[in-house]
Amino acid sequence: MKSILQKAIYAAIVFLPMTILAAEAKVEKAKVVEKSMIHTYQEGGWVMHLLLIFSIAMVWLIIDIWLRTSSKKMTPPEDVRMAQDLFRAGDYVAAYQALKASISPFAEVMRAGLGSVGYGKEATEEALYATVEKMNSTLQTRINYLSVIGVCAPMIGLLGTVGGMKGAFGSLGTAGLSGGVGELAGHIGEVLVATATGLLVAIPAFMAFYFLRNKLQGAVHHLHEVTEHLFRNAPYEYLKDADVGQEETYAALPNWIQVPEEG
Repeated sequence: MKSILQKAIYAAIVFLPMTILAAEAKVEKAKVVEKSMIHTYQEGGWVMHLLLIFSIAMVWLIIDIWLRTSSKKMTPPEDVRMAQDLFRAGDYVAAYQALKASISPFAEVMRAGLGSVGYGKEATEEALYATVEKMNSTLQTRINYLSVIGVCAPMIGLLGTVGGMKGAFGSLGTAGLSGGVGELAGHIGEVLVATATGLLVAIPAFMAFYFLRNKLQGAVHHLHEVTEHLFRNAPYEYLKDADVGQEETYAALPNWIQVPEEG
């Protein structure tokens, strides 16, 4: 009987600290689970405000570029059909005026081509190519902002982590080794929130950058192909010196040249 009692006491002495530690761990785990998103956001420090702005800008850019590079925006089917019908009818002036009312990239490229048909095939093709490249450059600039966000977000998160670690080690130096180890561990856990958030912003930004860049190249290639196809068999010999655009000309003769008066 005494032997059994001694064993029970020994078991209690051995397992009691483990039970206490397990209970404390459960309490700590419960505390971690109870943290709200706002509390986690506040733990990241002041850099979380910048990362929030970056994340909002990233979402806005992805949606905006996705919509701009869609086929309905780049080459609206109704604009293409209208241009095809007017080209078949040989009414290039009406085509220019109708496309002038549209704001699509297709309409802008077509207006540039129609405005140059009077100067020949080479000038028309150069106008088409230059306008398509301008569209590509404008949209590519927007896509490049996603790359900037992808590069800067982890660096900003790391900056917040370094600043937080500085404060953590400062508190350790003030409290001493015995009293500051637990506080140091807590600080390290908090400051790593900024680094993790920076990576969470950077990863989708880079993925969207490569995906939208490829999508843009496909949309630009299709735009160039459609517009070039419309001018493929244009009767340039009959359109020579024609002012299809009928826009006002600002480059007049120099004022020192005397134009002979008509009798």
